[in-house]
Amino acid sequence: MENRRLVEVSDHEVRIDFALGCKCRANVRLTSLSANTPIAFKVQTSSPQKFLVSPPTGLIPPLSSAAFQVILKPQSQPPAMFPRSPTDRFLIKTALAAEFSTQSTQPDSINSWFASRPTQDLKLKVVFVGPFLLRHAVAAGDVDAARNLIKRQKSVVAEMLPREAESLLGVASKSNEMVELLVEAGLKSEARAKIDKMSLEEETRWASKGWTGIHVAAAFDRTEELARLVKLLGSGPLDFRDNEGRTALHLAVSKGNIQCARTLVEAGADKDAKSKDGRTALYRAASNGDRPMAEMLIQIGADPTITAGHRGRSPLDIARDKGHKEIVEILEQGETVLTTARRGELKPLELLLQRGASINHRDQYGLTALHVAAIKGHKDVALLLIRFGLGLECQDSEGHAPLHLAVEGGSMETVEVLVDEGANINARSKRGATPLYMANALGYHDIAQFLVNRGASSSSLPPSSSPYHL
Repeated sequence: MENRRLVEVSDHEVRIDFALGCKCRANVRLTSLSANTPIAFKVQTSSPQKFLVSPPTGLIPPLSSAAFQVILKPQSQPPAMFPRSPTDRFLIKTALAAEFSTQSTQPDSINSWFASRPTQDLKLKVVFVGPFLLRHAVAAGDVDAARNLIKRQKSVVAEMLPREAESLLGVASKSNEMVELLVEAGLKSEARAKIDKMSLEEETRWASKGWTGIHVAAAFDRTEELARLVKLLGSGPLDFRDNEGRTALHLAVSKGNIQCARTLVEAGADKDAKSKDGRTALYRAASNGDRPMAEMLIQIGADPTITAGHRGRSPLDIARDKGHKEIVEILEQGETVLTTARRGELKPLELLLQRGASINHRDQYGLTALHVAAIKGHKDVALLLIRFGLGLECQDSEGHAPLHLAVEGGSMETVEVLVDEGANINARSKRGATPLYMANALGYHDIAQFLVNRGASSSSLPPSSSPYHL
């Protein structure tokens, strides 16, 4: 192979704008430096479990260009190290391919051709950038990572929206060095530009309440702004507390801003968080008589049994006290769903669900209707609840799934129904007990054999063999 270069690459780093839970893409362009002969290329990665390449092979006509796309599969955690990744690399193999027509670029034929051909190789490093990682670095106090991110992607600061900049400065405020870095990068002027609707007096007042940017957006029904701030936080906490212990969700619910409340709970805000007075979001919705808000919170599984105040009042109690009949009806229907499921009353339960009664209502032990139907052995009720959307992996306060309780109730038929519907056969409670462990501990050998036959694992049982550790 001649020493002269065959291709020129657009960038010697694959720059990935990282975000959690979604595919992230980067384009790389190859330009042929050959005047007469096509160039074949093949792209390999050191981390095939994380990256896809499209297309992984190809032909470049003489003095022309071709591009391939690097796709990072959805990741549940930020990179362990960034911007530069020490473990992720790409290798581009290239070779003159006079025997290939530029019209026939079948990957299999190019792959097999490369196996016996000397190649000229290019190495590309991987760099992770983007606003999510900048926020992550700032929150972690990692000045070096933040500096390197800004150096590699100056637009990460320049293109930041004013309120995002304000929020980022708030996160950085614990470190003078971090604040100085962001200010030097131009973030300060961007943050000041956002004061188009806020006077200094307003900012001072909100700051005196302990409100963050998320509190402000939720309280004033700024849904789009809230969505941007939530995205900027990524997997960071959404439950910052103000001086009264209120989260942004408390404020959104108190003000009746249902879209903001929905945005927060869908992003992972604690739906059962208590403020200093012990009130949850559902308690506030019930107190206000806000039916749409109460329905939304119940549907996403807010706990209606959490009490507040020295008298220990529940959302149902406060709704009754204030005469909010629609809220009382909603909450009482949830309790009725539990009662009918426990009794195995199939037809009354079906009528309740058809009329919109909450399927997610829980008792003080965290038990749903599916839990109580399972432990009582009401398999038809269990099937009905599954058909109406009650999740098979919902957990009570001890971490038991409905399958655990079906085993505890000793009902083989109900166990079979839940397994057939897709229940996790190796689910663990908070104490580590699996359904198989419980079946053995309780002496239900037929159920234990069924679970083994369906693939239950007998390894890693809880340390104690006592049924009292279920």
